[in-house]
Amino acid sequence: MTVYVDNYRCHATVGRLTGRWSHLTADTSDELHTFAARLGLRRAWFQARCRYSTCPAPDGVCVHYHYDVIDSMRTRAIRTGAHPIDIRDLGALITARRTAQRPTPAAT
Repeated sequence: MTVYVDNYRCHATVGRLTGRWSHLTADTSDELHTFAARLGLRRAWFQARCRYSTCPAPDGVCVHYHYDVIDSMRTRAIRTGAHPIDIRDLGALITARRTAQRPTPAAT
C-alpha cells in the first residue's frame, strides 16, 4: 500500500477547524480508505468530485480522490507510513491516473 500526503498546507477554515490543509491520497481509492480508517478519518470526508469534464474516470470516481487533512493529521499520517510529497508530485500522480484511464487507440 502506498499512501501520500502533500505539503500544500493551504490556510483555511473548514467548519470549526482552522489550520493548514494538505491532501492525503494513495495509489488506489481502496488503499486510501483503508489508511484513512486507520487514522480515524470519516468516509464522508472523502473527496472525489470532479470540476472538469476531462477528469471523471469511467467508474465515476475522480482521479483527484483524496482526504483533506490539517497539519496535525498530516504529521500523524507520515508517522503511520504515508510518504510526504511535494504538491507538484501530487499533480504528477493525478496526471498519471488520468493518462492510465484514457482508452488506448485501437491497433491498426
